[in-house]
Amino acid sequence: IYKENKRLEQQVERVLNVAKLDKKELKFKIATFDIHDIIEEAKENFEFSQIEEANGKISMQLNAEKFIVKADQVHITNVIHNLIDNAIKYCETEPDIHIQTYNQKSKFVVSIKDNGRGISKDNLKFIFDKFYRVPTGNLHDVKGFGLGLYYVKTILEEMGGSINVKSTFGKGSEFIVSLPLNQN
Repeated sequence: IYKENKRLEQQVERVLNVAKLDKKELKFKIATFDIHDIIEEAKENFEFSQIEEANGKISMQLNAEKFIVKADQVHITNVIHNLIDNAIKYCETEPDIHIQTYNQKSKFVVSIKDNGRGISKDNLKFIFDKFYRVPTGNLHDVKGFGLGLYYVKTILEEMGGSINVKSTFGKGSEFIVSLPLNQN
């Protein structure tokens, strides 16, 4: 009951944030912070809850030498959580998630790679659209509204960042998030 309550609470929060985003009413609290701390905390949270339960694992290579970003910490935390949560939800076996960070020019990059279902080329171009959910035939095993990746992309763009995805159907996906570094 507790987990379902938390899931529904997150869904409601996401719906409200998307509505505010669409109306340009979402207020951001821009600050500088260590994004490696956010990623490590997310890993610990998921390991404690869902990863252990699914007999999965999350490995990390935090290689970025510059990792202080200027963004809204709450929303960037939501972005990281959303991507890890999807990696777990869309895995039909034991989740094996690999998180890697590095710098590319004046950007901080985090890659979240999984061994999940993967996404076909036909569906890949729509995954960041509002309300889009990858069709699974008559199976409705993953709950949601199709707002998660729309929210992720919109937030990242508002923060001057971007997201890209590489995926092979049946083998997994890799989401690559790029954020500007704090230049001070």
